[in-house]
Order: sequence, then structure tokens, then C-alpha cells
Amino acid sequence: MATLGTPPQPFLPPGQPAAPEWLRPGSIWRLEGELDLYSSPRGAGLATQAAGGRCLQLLESPGQPRLRVRLLEDGYPGWIAPEQLLGRAITASRPSPRLLDRSAIQSRLAAVLAFALAASRQPNVYLWGGTLGPDFDCSGLVQTAFASTGIWLPRDAYLQERFCQPVAVRPGETDRLEPGDLLFFGAPRRCTHVGLHLGQGRYLHSSGQEHGRNGIGVDDLNPRNRDPVAVHYRSELRGAGRVMRCHDGSPLPA
Repeated sequence: MATLGTPPQPFLPPGQPAAPEWLRPGSIWRLEGELDLYSSPRGAGLATQAAGGRCLQLLESPGQPRLRVRLLEDGYPGWIAPEQLLGRAITASRPSPRLLDRSAIQSRLAAVLAFALAASRQPNVYLWGGTLGPDFDCSGLVQTAFASTGIWLPRDAYLQERFCQPVAVRPGETDRLEPGDLLFFGAPRRCTHVGLHLGQGRYLHSSGQEHGRNGIGVDDLNPRNRDPVAVHYRSELRGAGRVMRCHDGSPLPA
């Protein structure tokens, strides 16, 4: 069944390589290589990235130089040039989401943390839209760390905040946090940054140049920590959240 605003899937033979005449609205494609998705029909602004093996669906985009698409594991939209799929995607059916409960998620959190810590040891810089590594943005690092173990989360920090079960936290009061919880930062009106809790108020995050480390680093919520990066994000702490379920891939409201 097509979701609201999504064209019906046309019949195409499965496993066929992408060809211009088959790039029709509603068609579903499995990537055979990495792909950059852009934030608009024109311009170089990166929205997100997709690894090989992920699936996307073409949406309606009349008269535009790029194709509007939606990634099916997390429901995230973006724009790609038609030639980006040629030789790099095959026709596919809609993937079935793998929905895990909290117990199954909890058993995988050690692997989530291990992935993120390994990423921090690689040379990296902050990349807006980055999910493939070694360069990540904040929510891209979190999403990819969880996805590496089969747990899908929404793509952006504010969507991840809405998706999680809230956990009470304040600077210096972190007793209710567990390793693998997410910490959310930003202005009162909206979450703009996310980090992965390691334990005892320490968190790993990918931050930019203006207020951060231009890459992945570890900070903490201890009020006595006077490091400028830790001070900045501590002042913008909004709360924390616990991952209780997997995202089913449905589009989420902005």
C-alpha cells in the first residue's frame, strides 16, 4: 500500500540495473554503492548519505533537474541526479522493517558504543549530512552507530529526540542515564545537536568548528569541567532519551 503522498510502485523486473527509462515515480531501488543525497533540486547542499544495500523510492519531481527520493529504512527525503543511480542501483521490492523491542536493543548497545568509539579513533572532521564516515554530523554518527547493529533511528537530531523515551538529566545529575542513551542539545524551541552517552555523564558526539571540535570527541556534563566545548553544550542541554524501539521507516513530520 502506498503511503500518503507516495506514488504507487510500478511493476519492474526485480534485480535489474537502473536505466533512464525505468526511473519512474514509485519505483524502488537497492543501492549497490554509496550515494550522496542533496537538500534541494539544485545546489551542493548535502542532506544525507546512504550506504550500499539501502533502498530508496522515487517520488514525484516534475520539471526538476534532480529526482526527489525517500530512503526507506528511515523515511528520510532528499534529491539525487538521475545519473547517480545508473550502474549503482538495482530494482527492488519494499524492504520489511526489522522491529526490535527494548530487550533486543539493550543487548546490542555495547556494539553501538564500540562502533562510535572506533569511529572516534579514525581521522575525521565534522561533515554536515555525513553518515558514511569517517566524517559525520552529530545525528549521522548516532544513526549509523545504531544502524550498524540493525537498529534504525530517525535521521535528524530533533527527530531522534521525539522518537526516544525521555530520561531526566541535568548537568551534574546523571544517575538516571544509561550507556547508549542519547543526549539532546539546542535552543528551547528545537533540538539541534545529539550525543551518545558513554556512562557517568560522558558523551561522544561529532561537533562542528564554531562551538565544537570539528569532528568526533568526548565531553561530559560535570559542572566543574571548564573545557569550552563542554561548557557550551552543557549550557544548551535540553534532555536525554532512551531508544525503546526501531524506526519502521515511515516518513516523520518535520
